[in-house]
Amino acid sequence: MTLSLGQRMRFLKQSEIRNMTLECTKAGGINLSQGVCDTPVPEAVRRAAQAAIDEGFNIYTRYDGLDELREALAKKLQEHSKLTVDPKTQLVVTSGATGAFYGAAVGLLDPGDEVILFEPYYGYHVDTLKAVGAVGKYVTLRPPEWQFDRAALDAAASPKTKAIVVNTPANPSGKVFSRGELKLIADFARDRDLFVITDEIYEHFVFDGREHIAPATLDGMAERTITINGLSKTFSITGWRIGFSASDPRWAKTLGYINDLGYVCAPAPLQMGVARGLALLDDNFYSALEAEYTNKRDKICGALSRAGIEPHVPQGAYYVLADTSRIPGKTSKERVMTLLEKTKVAAVPGEAFYEGDTGDFLARFCFAKTEADLDEACRRLERAAF
Repeated sequence: MTLSLGQRMRFLKQSEIRNMTLECTKAGGINLSQGVCDTPVPEAVRRAAQAAIDEGFNIYTRYDGLDELREALAKKLQEHSKLTVDPKTQLVVTSGATGAFYGAAVGLLDPGDEVILFEPYYGYHVDTLKAVGAVGKYVTLRPPEWQFDRAALDAAASPKTKAIVVNTPANPSGKVFSRGELKLIADFARDRDLFVITDEIYEHFVFDGREHIAPATLDGMAERTITINGLSKTFSITGWRIGFSASDPRWAKTLGYINDLGYVCAPAPLQMGVARGLALLDDNFYSALEAEYTNKRDKICGALSRAGIEPHVPQGAYYVLADTSRIPGKTSKERVMTLLEKTKVAAVPGEAFYEGDTGDFLARFCFAKTEADLDEACRRLERAAF
């Protein structure tokens, strides 16, 4: 017998997001590729986690998370998303939003089931679906507003379609799905009896007076929507791995068991730190966050434009896709490598977010950086002037 990897996961390779982080490190550059969010953690959250360690919150929690955190999350969902959930039967604390998405894919999908995604997509969504044997079908959003229509959804669907993934605000495009667009998706999901799996991790990064709308709040959507979220981005704690899913009790119990099987639980003291942080931070925190990232978005978009890398100004999240057609190179990967060599600023090639060649002249830049790092990255980009 010859030892080998299993066939099922042979498709899997390191994401271009992480690849570019490694290339950036080798070049000694500024990393605008990976959304590490290396800005300061709110003091209330940091102090609460430290106190939780000292108080002994260092052992396994329940499979669905600490009571205190589930109750805090239910309150937050009600106040910020107008979504009413029972913390005892509908919420599962997970190892990041990624863990929640994986649990939903394992729990809801069988091999061969088809799932509709919008592209540009987040690669981890696609690879997670492949890992469970599901098949992605794609609806391409049209810039600059990243639009789509019902005809495109119908064209992507088949009798094998079981779910649709909605990422709002979206990584990498920064699209914030409007109420009208979400109603169109809701009608489509009800007509075809589909699950809707959402990723709402960037809910508090919404610009220019737009509103984040949780798809589960639309008529008839609560029972068929798996709402996925987390605190990684909002609290700048991407390494803590505190995410959650909210769903109908019929699905939530099994999703909790899957979480237990794969992860046992998210780190106990960090769960408590987030729970107490949610209780201590008021609306002023979220307003300040929006204002801070609006300024950062405008700063990076201005620098990109002056550098000849015209941005598609994002409506939300903390990424911007920009046109790299003026940068030398035959592929989007070659162009971001040219950019890294010339400016020591790292971005992600657009091909990482599309099935076909639509992203060949795009790159994604992350602006969740300290002011000093973002300012320096902007200066380097502007000096390049492609």
